[in-house]
Amino acid sequence: MEWQPVLLSVKVALSSLVFVFIFGVAAAYSMRSFEFPGKSALEALFALPLVLPPVVTGFILLVLIGKQGPIGQFLSEGFHTQIIFTPYAAVLAATVVSFPLMYNSTKAAFQAVDCNLEDAARTLGASSWRVFWTITIPLSWPGLVAGLVMAFARAMGEFGATIMVAGNIPGKTQTIPLAIYFAAESNDLTLAGAYVLMISGITFFLILGLNVWSKRNCGKSSSVKGVF
Repeated sequence: MEWQPVLLSVKVALSSLVFVFIFGVAAAYSMRSFEFPGKSALEALFALPLVLPPVVTGFILLVLIGKQGPIGQFLSEGFHTQIIFTPYAAVLAATVVSFPLMYNSTKAAFQAVDCNLEDAARTLGASSWRVFWTITIPLSWPGLVAGLVMAFARAMGEFGATIMVAGNIPGKTQTIPLAIYFAAESNDLTLAGAYVLMISGITFFLILGLNVWSKRNCGKSSSVKGVF
């Protein structure tokens, strides 16, 4: 069994977590704190990758970042580079499909924070930025961790969108799910089974760890109760 797909899957999933955390927290906080026209439509847009078939999500990304797409042309003409069929495309696909999980978990955690605590801090002179980092984030941390774990597991298992924008290039863009599919297609069930056990084990222990951690912290916050 080659370890390259395993290492690439972990790298892609971890890289996507950086973007998922930044955008997920920013989006969840904005949706909780502000009212603006089109808010419901934007929330529906955030949920689309969760309900659309991954291949459809991948096709949309392909249209956007492909050589003839607006983003692809911008990168080609402005920076003489392309991300299509590269590991960066795999990171993009993983980020998009796992974003709704992080967003939903973070938004629920933010909504569980007592607004009176935040208002009291502002009354005492704390800026909104300080309130966010010293009250909102610490009280929401269990929900953020749950979102990160679910997003990581989703990114590790991503197949449809990845194969559309990154392809299946061994040693370059072949992640574990792609390796499983093409090993099974070539009737190498032993190799496919080894990869299945690998990704199943990683996901199982991640969820187990989250469940144990959430039970230990259930008295501090209710934002991860009943996640799994």
